Amino acid sequence: MLIARSLGEIGKRDDSAVTVGTFDGVHKGHRAIIKELTARASGGRSVVITFDPHPRTVVGTGEVRQLSSLDERLELIGSLGVDAALVLEFTKEFSRLSPKEFYVQYLIRGVGMREVIVGYDHMFGHDREAGIGEIRTLGREFGFEARVVDPVSVGGRIVTSSRIRELLLQGEVGRAEECLGRPYSLTGTVVKSDGRGTGIGFPTANIEPEFQHKLVPADGVYLVAADLGGVPLYGMMNIGYRPTFKPAGSRTIEVHLFDFSEMIYG
Repeated sequence: MLIARSLGEIGKRDDSAVTVGTFDGVHKGHRAIIKELTARASGGRSVVITFDPHPRTVVGTGEVRQLSSLDERLELIGSLGVDAALVLEFTKEFSRLSPKEFYVQYLIRGVGMREVIVGYDHMFGHDREAGIGEIRTLGREFGFEARVVDPVSVGGRIVTSSRIRELLLQGEVGRAEECLGRPYSLTGTVVKSDGRGTGIGFPTANIEPEFQHKLVPADGVYLVAADLGGVPLYGMMNIGYRPTFKPAGSRTIEVHLFDFSEMIYG
């Protein structure tokens, strides 16, 4: 998948099918949109336009704990057969574009498109003032089709990134996995601790998340599968204060890998 950070890098092709969104977590609802995108792009080009940083961190009330870093997001999108992704820097100035200005500058004259595919609740433009009705109006004016993808439900509730965040913060990782269509994952670096786990025959790896805005699930003990340089391993992970010792300091993520005792700092 081509990854572009400017219109010049992606180039204009009028046979493009395009979708737009943050796609945090690339969950089952997002996957339904992208599946429709790649199907509709047959014979042309499929393009995902996404944003970095997360729009809510710029125009919302503060930090958003996210389900995926930009790199994770792009890797997941690429795995679904998308031809190109355009990553747009989301700034205060960018957020002030009107819906028509955004579509004309980036989709119609920038990427070029014959069709746009969006989710049932898609909103865009300054203060999210426009939706599907406005897209169809623009489509009639500029000659492109607009297709809306129905929501995906799991357990009787519509799958959204917000819903998955709620589940993870409640420790419901199994139900979050059902909504994501894959296990939730954390990527990080093993950092040095005081080594007291090793001293009692229960060595643990302290993990520092690679992405500082990554949502860490609720405190608790979890069964985990780990990937260490391509080697699959299994173990237990504790999130919170170390259960063997008195609570002190900051929240930690500690993993004990079964039948594994190598030094893996960094």
